Amino acid sequence: MADMSVDFCGVKFKNPLIIASLETTNSPDLMRQCFDYGASGAIIKTLTDIEDMARLTQNSKYCVMNSKGDIIRGKAARDFVFYSRSGYSSTYYKDWIPDLIETQKYAAERGAHLIGSAGAKDVNGWKDICRTIEDCGLPMVELNFGCPHPAMMPGVHGGSMIGQEPEVAFEVTRQVCEAVDIPVVVKLTPDQAKPLEVAEAAKNAGAAAVTAINRYTGFVVDIDTGQPRIGGPAGIGGTWVKPLSLRWVHRIHEELGIPISGSNGIFDHRDVIEFIMAGANVVQVGSILMVKGLKWLPKMIDGVEAFMDEHGYETVEDMIGLASKKSVKDYSEQFSKNRIHAVVNDEKCKNPTCNICIQVCFYEALSQTQNGTVEVHENNCIGCELCLDVCPFDAITMNETSPQQLDAGFFNIPEDVFEKDKFQTARNNMETIRENSPKFNKEPAE
Repeated sequence: MADMSVDFCGVKFKNPLIIASLETTNSPDLMRQCFDYGASGAIIKTLTDIEDMARLTQNSKYCVMNSKGDIIRGKAARDFVFYSRSGYSSTYYKDWIPDLIETQKYAAERGAHLIGSAGAKDVNGWKDICRTIEDCGLPMVELNFGCPHPAMMPGVHGGSMIGQEPEVAFEVTRQVCEAVDIPVVVKLTPDQAKPLEVAEAAKNAGAAAVTAINRYTGFVVDIDTGQPRIGGPAGIGGTWVKPLSLRWVHRIHEELGIPISGSNGIFDHRDVIEFIMAGANVVQVGSILMVKGLKWLPKMIDGVEAFMDEHGYETVEDMIGLASKKSVKDYSEQFSKNRIHAVVNDEKCKNPTCNICIQVCFYEALSQTQNGTVEVHENNCIGCELCLDVCPFDAITMNETSPQQLDAGFFNIPEDVFEKDKFQTARNNMETIRENSPKFNKEPAE
């Protein structure tokens, strides 16, 4: 059986799944439920001294949509969009002290950890909140430089506004790291062009890790009413954003080498594995629990363990950064890879009933014969793999092009790069397909 434990910033977690800082961690009872369901850690909803951010939580709004932008009105599918507006903890941070102590004790009895989260008015507030968290026995604190909502609150400076300025992020992180002895994690915002610079600033300031990445700020419209959803701009997440989140996990892992808590875009255990293989040491789950309930958590944990057993991974460490290590650093490395070309298995292919591969081949590398098969024109096939992706019958494979095949005329990049005498787009024209298809043309092939 796979070992699910992982070391993150010197703290051992029994599995890589941590509950993100949101409504599911806004009360001691909810956090106890998280630990009962198997979470290895839970990050409390951000503790604050900012009254307006507490008031915002008391006026929270949520909107869960499907891929068409309609309210789901039922179970959330994998492609859900979570659009919401919420603030920080609605309880003043000093009033949390007895509950922090008791909840951390409850977590420890179950081999888990309660993790702090801070968001303050000024640097002295940041330090005081983090000291309070440390004094209550919590083993780690996350600085919320990622929350998109302070920017919409008049007079509030915090969250993503700090996370967009490397110099400000550096100074707040530095002072907090000097004020406490527990590991400090900085939560990054994607609402900017500098997540990598802010991550580097946080690392240089003494942060033990970063969280990549918080939610984007979005704007959603209900076209039936002409009104904005939930009144206007809000934070947006859901599985659609996963590739964008993974981009930053990958880059931070490869370019900075700092430990990462992955976040934003997770539905089930497969997404957790993706974040780990991109470079995350642990993974935060949040939005999915808001729409599925806490009972979804053990399914995710069990799914990760089953995946590891099935694929022969003995430890989580075996998977961390696995895909990132295999990734090209830039496109020039991709250009140096060996050429490939499409091969069609006529026995599996359902042509002429199906011809989607021909329709989407914009390099004129596929055509339909009058015998009802798909022909590959290797001199045009650049190996883009689009036909492979759209084929519903697993009838296409991509084979490596040998030197002998390249000499015989298979597609290769011209020496002068720029192509001449570009081919005419005729083969994927529907009139041509119908003309050559025995499905439409009843005349026997000559």
